[in-house]
Amino acid sequence: MLSAVVIKRKNPPHRRNKHLCADAGYRGAEHLRTIEGHGYIPHVVSRRTEAAIKRRTPEKKARRWVVEVCHSWFNRFRKLLVRYEKLERSFLALNHLAAAIIAFRKVPLSVNIIYG
Repeated sequence: MLSAVVIKRKNPPHRRNKHLCADAGYRGAEHLRTIEGHGYIPHVVSRRTEAAIKRRTPEKKARRWVVEVCHSWFNRFRKLLVRYEKLERSFLALNHLAAAIIAFRKVPLSVNIIYG
């Protein structure tokens, strides 16, 4: 996955470190070597350690992994959670529609566009 994800950008004026946050499933030595081999600094924290840090400093907000949050947003769409669609193109279209609705809900609006 790390080899497939390449973001082309202009060269920054100074070299910045690349960080990669991962969950406890990537704590093994082989995974850490792979992460470091691609030039990333691994940040692998177990949920127990993260909970202990939160207990020590309760003013810090709990942090959820980006993928977990996205899955949570998509799981709110019942038609996607239980796949009723037979055709792949219909299922893909519904996923695109759900993504558009999720993105639209994130836009702050001063007027309720549904009720005027």
